[in-house]
Amino acid sequence: MAKKPQRPVGDAEDGEEGTPAKKRALPGFLRNKLVLAGVAVLVLAGGGLAAFKMGLLGGHAGEEAVAEAEAKPAAAKPVRYVDLPEMLVNLDSKDRAQYLKVKISLEVSEDKVAEEIKPLMPRVLDTFQSYMRVLRPADLEGSAGFFRLKEELTKRVNVAVSPAKVDAVVFQQIVVQ
Repeated sequence: MAKKPQRPVGDAEDGEEGTPAKKRALPGFLRNKLVLAGVAVLVLAGGGLAAFKMGLLGGHAGEEAVAEAEAKPAAAKPVRYVDLPEMLVNLDSKDRAQYLKVKISLEVSEDKVAEEIKPLMPRVLDTFQSYMRVLRPADLEGSAGFFRLKEELTKRVNVAVSPAKVDAVVFQQIVVQ
C-alpha cells in the first residue's frame, strides 16, 4: 500500500485549497477576563487624570485656582425683586381644611423687566392661586415639595409675563397649616 502524503498543518481540508490556517483562539473565560482588565485599566487611568486636572492629586493647582478666584471677585449682576402680596389659599384636602400662606418675591435681572411685570401682576397672581389651590398637603411635604413648588411657579410666571423673564421665585414666608 502506498502511503498518503501528509498535509501540512495549515492546509485546508475537503478540497479547499489556499485558505489560511486556523489560529488558536483563547478560551471564552480568558478572553472576557482580558477585556475586563483592559476596561478597568482605562477607567482607573481616566479617573486619575480627572483627579489630577481637578487638583485632587499632587501639585498645588487647586490652591492656586482658589487663591486666583478670591483675588478676582466676580462681577455679579445687580438683582431686582418684585414683591407680590401675601397669598392665602386653601389646599385640596379631603379630611379637614388646610391652608397655605405664602409671601413671594420674583427675582429679575433688570429694572426694565421689573417695570414690565408690574402691569401684569393680576395675571401672575391668578396663575399662582389657580395652581396652588389644587395642591394637596402631601405635595408640600419636605424640602423636595417646596423645591417642586418653586420650580413650577417659576415656569408659570414666565408664561404669564412672556416675553419678560423671571429668573427665580423666592419664598419670603411659607406656612402650611
